[in-house]
Amino acid sequence: MARNKLVYNRSDEVGIVLFGTKETCIDLSKELGGYKHVVVKHDIKVVDEETKDALQNLPRGTAPGDFLDAIVVGLDMLIKRFGNTKGKQRLCLITDAQHPLRDPPQGTKVDQVDTIADQMKKHDIKMDCIVSRESGVHHNSLMDENDQLLYHFRDRSVAKVVQVDTPTSLLGALKTRNILPVTIFRGDLELSSNFKIKVWVYKKTSEEKFPTLKKYSDKAPPSDKFASHEVKVDYEYKSILEPDTVVPPDQRIKGYLYGPQVVPISSAEWEAVKFKPEKGVKLLGFADRSSVPRHYFMKDVNSFVPEPGNTKAIAEASDIARAMQEMDKVAILRCVWRQGQGSVAFGVLTPNISSVKNVPDSFYFNILPFAEDVREFQFRSFSRLPPSSQPTEEQQEATDNLVKMLDLAPPGREEILRPDFTPNPMLERFYNYLDLKSKEPDANPPPLDTCLKRITGPDPDVIDYQAPLIQNLGKSFELKDNPKRKRAQTQERLAYTGLDDQSKKPEDPSAEKAKVIDGQAKKTEVPDAEKARALEAMFPSTEKAGKIGDLNPVQDFETMLAERSSSAWVLKVIEEMKNYTRLL
Repeated sequence: MARNKLVYNRSDEVGIVLFGTKETCIDLSKELGGYKHVVVKHDIKVVDEETKDALQNLPRGTAPGDFLDAIVVGLDMLIKRFGNTKGKQRLCLITDAQHPLRDPPQGTKVDQVDTIADQMKKHDIKMDCIVSRESGVHHNSLMDENDQLLYHFRDRSVAKVVQVDTPTSLLGALKTRNILPVTIFRGDLELSSNFKIKVWVYKKTSEEKFPTLKKYSDKAPPSDKFASHEVKVDYEYKSILEPDTVVPPDQRIKGYLYGPQVVPISSAEWEAVKFKPEKGVKLLGFADRSSVPRHYFMKDVNSFVPEPGNTKAIAEASDIARAMQEMDKVAILRCVWRQGQGSVAFGVLTPNISSVKNVPDSFYFNILPFAEDVREFQFRSFSRLPPSSQPTEEQQEATDNLVKMLDLAPPGREEILRPDFTPNPMLERFYNYLDLKSKEPDANPPPLDTCLKRITGPDPDVIDYQAPLIQNLGKSFELKDNPKRKRAQTQERLAYTGLDDQSKKPEDPSAEKAKVIDGQAKKTEVPDAEKARALEAMFPSTEKAGKIGDLNPVQDFETMLAERSSSAWVLKVIEEMKNYTRLL
């Protein structure tokens, strides 16, 4: 996180507070007492190399850690540093929440959480809380109590709480920056002409793109500290008839290729023919959830929420969502997000029933493809193969088990590589290498980090756990040499490597004599036919030649093609089909 801020958010300020340490070193402890085992490792200041190094060399805690004390210390540092200054202020808490918390001087721990939440709301400070516990840790009453206190921060709308169990998921849960949600649509969800619900639409997910890299100029003198090193590109448009004359913008018009011609179309003509639908979201109908498979979903996911503060809209949206959930239905919508938008979004609306009492029910919206966008790939069934080529029951079962093993969300187990907690390995490697290059310009790419190996390669734990299944799969399929196929592959290699080199090889007298006789009666032939004839002469085919008849030529062609044993046979069959089509 500090590394990415160092590259892209140089003006951000970061501080580090450790809790669970043996010593105590904070101003609050000196002023008010208490707050033991809490240390301010790094004061709030502009992020730099020192900040990154401080995070890379954190000591392991040796004493029980009170996360409420750490939150109070961090909150006090932010208030003293920024006061009432407006800006994005955020606390990031990483804890296992397994140690007892000290009792407050007054009231209960819940009251203390309410007091802290009030101060956070007053100064517009948000908190990201990451609870890191290894899988298999037994929950006790103390851990449950600490979890409830953290969830109380979430209920007060000042914190987001997530739980992780691996270093990889911890790396993915650490967000470099918080993106404020921006609505893409505010208006009516029109179920009918008389029934409309006020909704706001946000982007639920978006593609994390590779950072843009700007051109850098090294022409500025090294002594110039204020050089921007920017590269500016200017374009000039010139006429073919007058290459030395620059065409001004008011005399230029866009042209579009239509075959060999260029068709000029002005912006006014484009506006006249442009499709301009009216802004709005309309219901087209309801469908069974099973009729809309997930692999049809396209692009990003949008979230439909009822208008905040509108109790009528919240109740209506909740009734529709719960009815759809109960009847296992989805809604098909036609959406135009902006006035003058050139495209229409057609998609499916899925209910999202909230499990948090202060969060209303909502919907997820996914773009669906049009008919011409769907690609149906048909695969032949094993039943069409001869019995000798069909898999046995043992082989089918072993293959089914392999497919089930590759499931990232197996029944009874937690999902592997959850999207919310899985970092982009390409971006992480880019940032690591960029950081290394800033220190060592000639450095080679470093080895892949252990956490990233679990993302880019198979999980060793899963492979070890399913080792018997993988071994059983290997035993179910016995590999044997195919002499016929081996001979065919040898002929193909000879055909592709030897045919073009025949002029380099010494020819025997009989071949030379045949070549002279052939040359006297030479006719113009199709290159493919010549190649097929040469291949057939070098490697005579052992298959039955067959013939393409008039009754079912397509089936005859497929049958002949299926009997191939060399590339010469394939070319011969293709030539046979060409001759047949010429006679039509």
